[in-house]
Amino acid sequence: MKRIVVLLSLIMVTLNITSCSSPVADTSNPLLTEWDTPFGVPPFDRIETKHYKPAFEEAMKRHNSEIEAILANAEEPTFENTILELDRSGELLATISELFGMMCAAMNDEDMTKIQEKVMPRLSAHYDAISMNEALFKRIKVVYDKRNSCGLNAEQIRLVEKMFDSAKRQGALLDADKKQRLMEINEELSLLTVRFDNNLLAETNDFKLELAANEVNDLPKAVREAAKVGDNKYVFTLHKPSLLPFLTHSRNRELREQIYKAYLNRCNNDNDHDNKAIIADMVRLRIEKAQLLGYDSYADYVVSEQMAGSPKAVYALLEDIFAQAVEKAKEELAEMEVMFKRDHHGANDKFESWDWWYYAEKVRKQKYNLNEEMISPYFALDNVRQGVFNLANRLYGLTFRPVVVPQYHKESSAYEVMDGDGSHLGVLYFDFHPRASKSQGAWCGYFRRPGYDREGNRIHPVASIVCNFTRPNEQGVALLSIDEVSTLFHEFGHALHFLFSDVPYNGLLDVEGDFVELPSQIMENWAFEEELLKTYALHHRNNTTINKSLIEKIHNSAQFNQGFATTELLAAALVDLDIHSLTKYEEGFDVMAFEKSALYTKRGMITEIEPRYRLPYFAHIFAGGYSSGYYFYTWAEVLDKDAFAAFVETGDVFDRRTAQALRKLLSSGGKKDGMTLYREFRGAEPSRTPLLKARGLWVEPEPTPEDAEAAMAEAALNVQSALNQ
Repeated sequence: MKRIVVLLSLIMVTLNITSCSSPVADTSNPLLTEWDTPFGVPPFDRIETKHYKPAFEEAMKRHNSEIEAILANAEEPTFENTILELDRSGELLATISELFGMMCAAMNDEDMTKIQEKVMPRLSAHYDAISMNEALFKRIKVVYDKRNSCGLNAEQIRLVEKMFDSAKRQGALLDADKKQRLMEINEELSLLTVRFDNNLLAETNDFKLELAANEVNDLPKAVREAAKVGDNKYVFTLHKPSLLPFLTHSRNRELREQIYKAYLNRCNNDNDHDNKAIIADMVRLRIEKAQLLGYDSYADYVVSEQMAGSPKAVYALLEDIFAQAVEKAKEELAEMEVMFKRDHHGANDKFESWDWWYYAEKVRKQKYNLNEEMISPYFALDNVRQGVFNLANRLYGLTFRPVVVPQYHKESSAYEVMDGDGSHLGVLYFDFHPRASKSQGAWCGYFRRPGYDREGNRIHPVASIVCNFTRPNEQGVALLSIDEVSTLFHEFGHALHFLFSDVPYNGLLDVEGDFVELPSQIMENWAFEEELLKTYALHHRNNTTINKSLIEKIHNSAQFNQGFATTELLAAALVDLDIHSLTKYEEGFDVMAFEKSALYTKRGMITEIEPRYRLPYFAHIFAGGYSSGYYFYTWAEVLDKDAFAAFVETGDVFDRRTAQALRKLLSSGGKKDGMTLYREFRGAEPSRTPLLKARGLWVEPEPTPEDAEAAMAEAALNVQSALNQ
C-alpha cells in the first residue's frame, strides 16, 4: 500500500475538540509529565508499553473534568466560554491517542494489541458521551444560533459551524434510545477495527517463501541480496519490497503464482485470522449507524461532508475514468500476451494476474530500454531523502538539520525543520524499512499536532514518515525503486502539510478527506524533473550524476502500464464505494461474491487484473479511516495535476511565487471549505484534463467546424501581423 495518512479515526471520532500542546505535569508516568526533551518530542527512551493504559485512564478523567467545567458555567454560552473551551479541551488525551496510534502502526506487539482491544472501545464510549451530551449541545446551539450577530470573525463562525455540524453527525439530536444504540455500534466498530488490523499484520507476517540459491539465479543481484538469510537460503515475504521484485523478475511461474495468491488471499483463508466475518459485521453496523443518523447509506454519511458532496458525484468521476483505464489495460495486455505465448505454448495456458508484473517489465525493457536495475543504483535512500530536502528548499526555502532526540526504534532518525528565515518550524522523524511489528504501506502522521497554546504561542509539530522500503544491501545501501522514490516524495508532502499548518483553532486543523492527498500527490510531480534529479540521483558507487539518456527513458516511460495502475486503483475505490452504498444488510452476506460481482460482472474488469486491495486486507477502509473514501486519491489527483499545471504555466516548475501561493493553501487547514481554498489558489475550477494526460488516457476531441473557423481566423491574423512587421 502506498501513502496512508494516519487519520486515527477510531480514536478521534468526534467534534475535533483536541489540542496538541505537551501533557501537563504529573509524577511518574512519562506520558503524564511535561515532555522535557529537545523540541518537545516524545520521551521514547522512558515510555514503556505499561504506561499507556493508566495514561489513557487519567487523560479521560481530566477531559471529563474539562467538559464538566464548561457545563458548570452559569453564564450565557458564548464563543469564549463554550466553543473556545471545548476546542481546547482534551489536549492530554489527544496527545496520548496520537502517539499510541502511531506506535500501534509502527511498533506493534502482543501487549500493544491487548491494550488496543481494551482501550479502543472505552475511548469510543468516552467521545460518544461528550458528543451526545445534551446539555453541552444546547450550549453549542446557543452560540450557533447567534453566530452571525455577536461580533465573531469569519474563522470563529467557521469553527462554530463545524462544531455544531460535527455534533449532529455524531448523534447529538438523537433520542436517548438511539444515542445508546449508536454508542454500542461505535464501540463494536472500534473493536472490529483493531481485530481486522491485527489479523492482517499476523497473516502478512505468517507467509515466507524459502528458496535455495539455484531457485533465485534468475533474479537481479540486488533482489537476491535483499532476500538472503543464509549461505544457501533466500526468503521472500508478502511485504511489497520483497513481493514486487519477485513478481517482476522471477521466471518461475509456479512460484510467482504461489506468492501472489498468498498475498491476494490474506485474511481469506477461513482460519483464525480470517476477516470476512469482521467485514460483514462492519458493513451491517455501518448501515445501521448511517440510517440512525438519517442517511440512506454509510457512503452518503461519509461523502456528504467531503468536497465531492455525494456518492453520485464520486461515481461520475470514477466510472468515466475506469472505463477508459480498462480499455487501456486491454491494449497493454495484448502486448504482453504476444510475449507470453512465446513462452507458453499449451492450449490451456492463459495469462494470469501473477504474470502481469513479469511481462510488463519485459515490455518496458523492449519499448523503452529501461529496467529497475539500470535506475535503482541512482536512487540510494539517503540521496533520495536529500532530494526531497532540496525540493523543499527550492520551493519554500526550508532547511533540514539532523538532531539527536529520543527515538522509538534504532532505525528511525529525526531532523529539525527550519523555515526560510531560519526559525524553527518543526521536527520530522523517518522510519524507512519493514519489520514484523510494522503495518504494511507508507504513511505520515504526527506525535504532536501543530497549533497554538492558550497564550498564543505556536505549537510546532512533530511529524513522522513511516515506510516499508527495500532494506540496505550487503554494502549497507538501500536502493529504491521508481515507485519507492515517488512514495517518499508523496509522504513528504503530507509532512509539509503538517509543518505549514497555521490555524488559530484545533477544530479548523483538519481538511476534507478528498483534499488530504493533494499536498502529498503534488510533490510526486517534481520527483523526476531533470533539474531536481541532477541534485540527488547520484550513483551509489561512484557518485556520478544520472545521465540525460536515463532521464529521457524515465520520462518516456512515465505513462507505461498506466492502464493497469489506474484500473487496479479505481477497482478498489469502486468496491469501497459499492459496499458502503448498501442500504440493507442481508444475513449470509458473501464478501468475496460481492467483490467479484462489483468488478467483473457489473463493470467488465478483465480477470488478469486484481483490485489493488481485496476486501479482506483492505485496511484503508476497515482499519484506516478511508471507509467510503478510497476515492480520495483520485479526486485529489484531479487537484494535484491541475495545481502542478499552475507551476508549468509560469515557465518554471520551481516558481517561488506559485510555491508561496500553494503554501498559503496548505497552511489554511479548514478555515474555509477545500474547493473555495483551491479556487483562491488556482483562480478557476480544477480541470480533469491534466490528470487524463498524465495517465495516458486523454483523447484529443475531434475539432468542430467552429474550431476550424477559429483556427483559420487566428492563422490569418498571425500572417497579417508578420506582414506588418
